[in-house]
Amino acid sequence: MSELCSIYEVSRETGYHWLRRYREGGLESLQERNRKPQRHPNQTSEDVAEQVLELRRAHMRWGPRKLKWVLQRQAPEQAWPAASTIGAMLQREGLAVARKVRRRVEPYQQPFAGTDEPNRVWCADFKGWFRTRDGERIDPLTVSDAHSRYLLRCQAVEKTDTRRVQAIFEAAFREYGLPEAIRSDNGTPFASRAVAGLSRLSVWWMKLGIVPERIEPGHPEQNGRHERMHRTLKQETAAPPAGHRREQQRAFDHFRQEYNEMRPHEALGMQTPQSCYQASPRLYPPRVPEPEYGSALLVRTVRQGGVICWKHRNVFLTEVLAGERVGLLPLDDRWFTIFFAEFPIARFDSHRRKIVPLPREEILSMSWAGEGELPPSPAPHPQPQPQPQLDPKVSTMCPV
Repeated sequence: MSELCSIYEVSRETGYHWLRRYREGGLESLQERNRKPQRHPNQTSEDVAEQVLELRRAHMRWGPRKLKWVLQRQAPEQAWPAASTIGAMLQREGLAVARKVRRRVEPYQQPFAGTDEPNRVWCADFKGWFRTRDGERIDPLTVSDAHSRYLLRCQAVEKTDTRRVQAIFEAAFREYGLPEAIRSDNGTPFASRAVAGLSRLSVWWMKLGIVPERIEPGHPEQNGRHERMHRTLKQETAAPPAGHRREQQRAFDHFRQEYNEMRPHEALGMQTPQSCYQASPRLYPPRVPEPEYGSALLVRTVRQGGVICWKHRNVFLTEVLAGERVGLLPLDDRWFTIFFAEFPIARFDSHRRKIVPLPREEILSMSWAGEGELPPSPAPHPQPQPQPQLDPKVSTMCPV
């Protein structure tokens, strides 16, 4: 044995090892064996793995971190595997679908108007329409709180007009109170081609003291957190769609409850939106207040046809404000700033009797809701001045 081991340059222990394997199983036992351990000491137990997979099958859109968070919330005494282990487990069982790698541009660095507490900004939009299996068109109106991501409303409307949309907002105001601002896109009924983009819905908001914010056309990313919710809403409720309208609305209601109360949100530190939201202290009034103007402004009523009277001559403003009162704040002997409630909406050239758009620097720096004294009066063509730290992409009709 010593001579053979010397010839083949192995130790005697190795030689006796191979001889023992030959005596136990013959030539077949000399084949290379798998050195993989039969069981890892930290291997996830079958019971724990089955609980993870069962929760995943119930919520196919939840990722590993959400699954782990919910499991820890349900059974905090149990030692649950890491999120990476859960991800590998889902992939091994065929319950994970790899996403396509997309090229992303550098994000815009300037912040939007502050959303540091609930009810500072609500986001509103229509989820893209689709049809139920019976062919009926579904237009879901969604409203969410920008800070807590709490989904306030998810309602399919028969028609996207002011009357139906206003009824949904009124119900939300009665339940949750009034926000400081509502951010939307430039479509109807949120905006129109009237002066300052006013619509009858935004006029109603302004009378309630709510700022109508409008994102820049063609930039849905400025309302990104709401658009991201829409993607999840589509995956959960519209792929595939329900059989009819009532069934589809039940799916929306179920999604809203799960989204608010069960589904942890990564942007909230894995808390649920319901745990981060509280109703607004500004209650919806029994009657919508009419705008009040101080003695420093000239008050005019917008007549049918959208005109105001100036020195016995009609000047067209907008039909959206027909029947409402506006205030004209004098800047000099020619120029006036037109206010609706406390919001500046346009500038009036009294010599030419013409309404012109309000300069952006005046929109950002000027509002008035006081009595008596005039606010600082900018010149008709003011010089550029430092502006507040607001996102220049956000198009607003009034100060934010």
